Amino acid sequence: MRRTTVNRILLALIGLVLLALGVAVLIGSLDLQRHWDFTLPSSWPFDGPKDVLLSDHDRTRYRSDDWWWPVVIAALAVIFVIGLWWLLAQARTRRLRQLRIDSGDGQGALVRGRALESVLSAESEAYEGVEWAGAALVARHGTPQARLVLGLAPHATPVDVVAGLDAAVLAHARSSARLDELPTEARLRAVRHRARRVS
Repeated sequence: MRRTTVNRILLALIGLVLLALGVAVLIGSLDLQRHWDFTLPSSWPFDGPKDVLLSDHDRTRYRSDDWWWPVVIAALAVIFVIGLWWLLAQARTRRLRQLRIDSGDGQGALVRGRALESVLSAESEAYEGVEWAGAALVARHGTPQARLVLGLAPHATPVDVVAGLDAAVLAHARSSARLDELPTEARLRAVRHRARRVS
């Protein structure tokens, strides 16, 4: 399972837990019995508009201990910083913005990553058996890598398409950018067509 998928699942689970807790507090704060003649079960954690999350006993239990509140505040601050870092890490992109190419004159040239992505997409779509294509360039460990998403025509053979793209499109990209290698991940999707009516 990919790391991004794990992150999304964890974020979704945390969101569901927080949503359930919020709904429980909201339902508990409403006076349901008076308005809708509905009684909450006895095990419900919040049972009225005057109920609180922390009772006086819970709040003042460790008041005499000097270490309690600093530890609580420090723990909450650490959780907040970790959550903020995690959120920012999800928003950060590894997309390659520019690619330096050795032009042979000792100067070099910068090529926009989007331009190379557009060329990869266009050449992939022009290949036999590919109906649509999308491309993205990412930087991983300082090495450019390509990610392709390809919509295959019904008559296309995936093995032949991948081999042909490697020999034609990716070889052209490697030679144009003067790269020794361009690791590529290709995701293949079948394009659905309506069945043709035969008369």
